[in-house]
Amino acid sequence: MPAYAIIGGQWGDEGKGKVVDFLSEKAHIVARFNGGNNAGHTVVTDAGEFKFHLIPVGILRPEITCIIGNGVVVNPDAFLAEVRGLQAVSVDVSRLFISDKAHVIMPYHTMLDGLEEEVRAEGGKAIGTTGMGIGPAYMDKAARMGIRMVDLLLDERALLARLSFVLEQKNAQITKLYGREPLSLEDTLIKCLEWGRDLKSYVRAVEPMIQDALAAGQRIILEGAQGTMLDLDHGTYPYVTSSSPTVGGACVGLGISPMHVKEVAGVYKAYTTRVGSGPLPTELNNEVGEFIRERAWEYGTTTGRPRRCGWFDAVAARYSATVNGVTSAILTRLDVLDGISPVRVCVAYRLNGEIVSGFPTDAPTLEACEPVYEDLPGWETPTASARDIADLPKEALNYMRRLEELIGCSIGVVSTGPGREEAIVLKSIF
Repeated sequence: MPAYAIIGGQWGDEGKGKVVDFLSEKAHIVARFNGGNNAGHTVVTDAGEFKFHLIPVGILRPEITCIIGNGVVVNPDAFLAEVRGLQAVSVDVSRLFISDKAHVIMPYHTMLDGLEEEVRAEGGKAIGTTGMGIGPAYMDKAARMGIRMVDLLLDERALLARLSFVLEQKNAQITKLYGREPLSLEDTLIKCLEWGRDLKSYVRAVEPMIQDALAAGQRIILEGAQGTMLDLDHGTYPYVTSSSPTVGGACVGLGISPMHVKEVAGVYKAYTTRVGSGPLPTELNNEVGEFIRERAWEYGTTTGRPRRCGWFDAVAARYSATVNGVTSAILTRLDVLDGISPVRVCVAYRLNGEIVSGFPTDAPTLEACEPVYEDLPGWETPTASARDIADLPKEALNYMRRLEELIGCSIGVVSTGPGREEAIVLKSIF
């Protein structure tokens, strides 16, 4: 009954999309368990480059069933746009399903997201949200006033009853707190009815599908969005996302038992990046950081925002490995460090003159931490597109071995480029 969780080990953008696509060749189901269309996974195949925001990347393989779990919040317009984009290039989407328990990102969620961030920005407290309504949708889920996929399939009278109460509350916020015009109940109802018609063939109870697959011994890849350091509970709060990108979030977000999770693969970039506000101890505000950003084209798949770049933070990596019980690390973007020497790794923090080896998750303390670096020799021999461990220079191998020691687990796969075959498998995840 094997499920394999693919978890971001840093602040997101680790290359999980390429990893899931690479591994899905041997899977039966790929299931997304958290986040919304604020995520971005890029996959390069012989057919071209694909950018995903909601749909699991396994959809590119014709034999894979793809599931969007209950832990995801879904913008129907964004989902349908993704579907149309795939259909335009002849990708079969008949194997794609959304949990009827997944919550809907409503028009008032995106409006309130933008208004709230404006207020935070005025006070110098901007979080760096994408403004796509993700946080407000999860807030309503927790407040038990969310609209779920199953609600879109109700008859008009029942749906109107649900919307009337919720929209009254939201319009009170929009008008009284922010001084904006209220949203129309009639327009919102019409929109929801349209969504219900367009989404009907995709929405179903997916938990029995997953349980049946597990019982049959099929392989299920649990695909996460964002990274552990952005986890609502375990990340650098309040500069975090609104869901749980950890392995615990995978179980809750798909309705499976932790006992079904056979392996937890933590995906780590060979350096560190972060989008948005919040502490990043190893950030490089210099020509090296700019060089990494431009060479790796570190700009957000969803927003296009430049990512903040820094050296590998082993303190954060070790922390995320512990939180998730990582059984195997996957290292991506090693080729970006080709020709850089020395290559630095943060092995501890210095806080008020003291050496700290643990990761402080409160933002003010982390902001005050200074990285303690260990320098390793760089390499001149290119690692890009390498397919065999023998093709890597000894300095790159030494760097990998040191990361294994610092993270606390072995590296099972090394990605050496964006393409499907640009990878070195050292230990099978399956």
